[in-house]
Amino acid sequence: MRAIAWHPAARGLADDAAVLEVGGETLVLTHDAMVEGVHFLPGQDAADVAWKLVATNMSDLAAKGAEPVGVLLGYTLGGDDDARFVEGLDAALAHYGASLLGGDTVAGNGARVLGLTAIGRATYRPVPGRDGAWPGEALWITGPVGAAMMGFEALRDGTGGDSLAYRRPVALLGQGQALAPHVSAMMDVSDGLLLDAWRLARASGVSIDIARMAVPIAAPEARRDDALRWGDDYQLLFTAPPEAALPVPATRIGLLAPPGAAPLTLDGIDVGEAGLGYEH
Repeated sequence: MRAIAWHPAARGLADDAAVLEVGGETLVLTHDAMVEGVHFLPGQDAADVAWKLVATNMSDLAAKGAEPVGVLLGYTLGGDDDARFVEGLDAALAHYGASLLGGDTVAGNGARVLGLTAIGRATYRPVPGRDGAWPGEALWITGPVGAAMMGFEALRDGTGGDSLAYRRPVALLGQGQALAPHVSAMMDVSDGLLLDAWRLARASGVSIDIARMAVPIAAPEARRDDALRWGDDYQLLFTAPPEAALPVPATRIGLLAPPGAAPLTLDGIDVGEAGLGYEH
């Protein structure tokens, strides 16, 4: 696949989004798909599904410091809950200040597959990628991980617990735009903190050591290791000098070194590559 992504905008398919120069503008384009039973529970409120579909794409724009312009939707018609999906879509687009620009609808039998392409406008150039980190810098995160994991379990198990973080995540667009001039590399935490940090390390050609107890979590302490791997929290993960004066609240959770035997270590211990997060 990478061999045919020859255009510079594709960034070798190794980033959160494509970055396309058009005249005097820099456009940021991203596409995420969600599958019933994989990314959302069967029978889940379609308004929440629509919100999450928008938010996951907006989070990719946030990681590029971009402001949203609009979206293209690919939607599998589902019958009785189509109206609820439209309600959620309208609410999410209004929240992020984006417009529905077009797309396509299809009839389907079986698991529903939904796709959304988001288009944004860069607010800072060069647009941050995953590949700009340097040895000697620090790894930072904008907030805790684990809230989506706890929300998913509450929703799945019907306990009545707070499931909002899983059902309606929030893309940190304002924080991404504020951070873009200050970071060397940035991405969102969608597939698990450890896996995404591993990807950043590989893309930048550095090694990263994360201090396990420095990572803020929104889960019981006994679930710390699960929270570091679960994903769906959409915090921003970025690199900057250890004593950087940052424009938004963030927690320093690790340090970068020249490339070593392992791209990622946890308290100095190689955690390997398998089981770091959600692979798809």
